[in-house]
Amino acid sequence: MNFRRAFIEEPELNLIPMIDVMLVVLIFLAVSTTFSRFTQLQIVLPSADADRPQTRLQEIQVAVTADGRFAIDKAVVPMNDPQSLSELLRAAAQGNTAPLVVINADAQSPHQAVVTVMEAARLAGLTHLSFATQRRTTER
Repeated sequence: MNFRRAFIEEPELNLIPMIDVMLVVLIFLAVSTTFSRFTQLQIVLPSADADRPQTRLQEIQVAVTADGRFAIDKAVVPMNDPQSLSELLRAAAQGNTAPLVVINADAQSPHQAVVTVMEAARLAGLTHLSFATQRRTTER
């Protein structure tokens, strides 16, 4: 008869592979994480100190008011969809293939209104865009 007690081996938990996996996941998260800083930015637009270019192209002036209305070459237009604006931009170009579209947007104008003008210019085939700004006042 065997009166010896059976030797019960205590289970062992090996933590080293789990630590390796956790370090790889931590490195992956640290590399792939993007930090958003939009809440930290205080943006005041538009103003610039750039000089006007000496050579002048044919310009099409597009104004965007603070409430999102449009004017093309000082004529207020009732449309606000890109397709209608593109037809008016084509007519204002008068067959010129490369006029400069100058967007005079109010600093408080909706971003969507400016994007609508840019989309209308793309639909009209006008690729030269510029944004009008005012000079900064030097208050010291």
